[in-house]
Amino acid sequence: MSVITDRPQTATAAPTATTSRRAGRRSGRRVAAGVLLVLATVVTFWQVDLRRHAEQRFLAVARPVPAGAVIGDADVRVVRVANPSGLALIGADRRDEVVGRTAAVPLAIDSLVVSSQVGPPVWPPVGQAVIAVAVKAGRAPAGLTAGARVVVLVAPAAGADQAGGSPPAGQAAGSRRAVASVVSIAGVDQAGAQVVTLLMAAQEAEAVASAPGEVALVQLGPGQ
Repeated sequence: MSVITDRPQTATAAPTATTSRRAGRRSGRRVAAGVLLVLATVVTFWQVDLRRHAEQRFLAVARPVPAGAVIGDADVRVVRVANPSGLALIGADRRDEVVGRTAAVPLAIDSLVVSSQVGPPVWPPVGQAVIAVAVKAGRAPAGLTAGARVVVLVAPAAGADQAGGSPPAGQAAGSRRAVASVVSIAGVDQAGAQVVTLLMAAQEAEAVASAPGEVALVQLGPGQ
């Protein structure tokens, strides 16, 4: 009887192991299919969201507008750009809210118009001043553009009074030095110099404006 009892037990064990392997394979296929479905859904939503943002139309500056000036219709244009970060950009359908109003700060060409840039002038910022300096050819880097950070050096004219104590190390006696940001650059005047508008601390602006001599600009690198 023991031999008869062992035979059915062996015959039953084999199909049980085979069934478990088949169930495991089916479960693995279901997991893989689920992962692929999730990935496909994420990619689809990402493409739809990107396409929706890319179709947004905003206002950009078509030509430079100084602070305090009235923004004209020709001063702005419509561009298509994504705005995933949610900046306070002004949509093309709100053009009437910009045209005819005052620029609160200088508007640089090709920049996107932000809500805070339109309204009562807030320029220059408190504690700072805007001055214009004449820079002769060769006294400023080629390709200097608005927004650049520069060191302003005013070298005294020959024979000028150099009273007032010893200058800082590395600075010529009687010279002036200040750090500023370039606001705009005008064309060459009759004397062959460029008129560069600068934003700097009010006290330094007064010192540079009153200092005799020639102005030279040294462009600073990022973060300086």
